[in-house]
Amino acid sequence: MDAKVLRRQKIRYGIRRKIAGTSQKPRLSVFRSNSDIYVQLIDDVSGKTLAAASSKDKDIAAQKVTKSEQSKMVGAAIARKAVELGLTSIVFDRGGYLYHGRVKAIADGAREGGLQF
Repeated sequence: MDAKVLRRQKIRYGIRRKIAGTSQKPRLSVFRSNSDIYVQLIDDVSGKTLAAASSKDKDIAAQKVTKSEQSKMVGAAIARKAVELGLTSIVFDRGGYLYHGRVKAIADGAREGGLQF
């Protein structure tokens, strides 16, 4: 692996040591690839994914917008799914990425959708 990936992994492990999700307050995990972005609501106690959303979802992928705008839509989509499950409070896991750009757009979209963190 190259140095950039190893650096992110080290940061990610440090973050994961400190935070964990429960069924009442799940962890919102972010993964960012060059072209797409993925989020999951995870209950770390039972090891299950409660809900997921990504920029590959048909309604989001069909729109021709910037990656940051797509990320905001993904945040809103995961917030809708969380509210349907009766969840309003989460723990945000930025996955070792800087809280900037697409990662910040996901957080903003999720907050606007009704999630608190």
